[in-house]
Amino acid sequence: MASLVYNSFKKKIMDGSIDLDTDTIKLALLTSSYTPSADNHDFYDDVSANEIAATGTYSAGGGTLTVSLSQDNTDDEGVFDATDISFTSATISARYAVIYKSTGTPGTSPLICLIDFGSDQVSTASTFAITFAAEGILNLN
Repeated sequence: MASLVYNSFKKKIMDGSIDLDTDTIKLALLTSSYTPSADNHDFYDDVSANEIAATGTYSAGGGTLTVSLSQDNTDDEGVFDATDISFTSATISARYAVIYKSTGTPGTSPLICLIDFGSDQVSTASTFAITFAAEGILNLN
């Protein structure tokens, strides 16, 4: 499901500075004005200027994910997944969802991956829902 995995995440997962089991992992929605860069973006402050405005139950910084990690022996993968997330009573136009480890400070909150919706997804005073793929958000093989 992830369209882009930030290069800094690859190092941080290996050196242990990101622990998907215990860290606070969040999802924020970005507008189409964001230009993704796996090489040049490493912390939330690199993308936050393109975050959508607070609306309904969506607030600055996005929503906290309920993460699950599993092992897929059929496909020989480690699977990073989360419970689907939604924001109610929201007027949203978002092109991307960025997943990151929240430290409470944008400049020290590392980016993990980006989901490209392919086009702007819109809700008008209704529920904006993200349903993650059955295979998970990110598969490591």
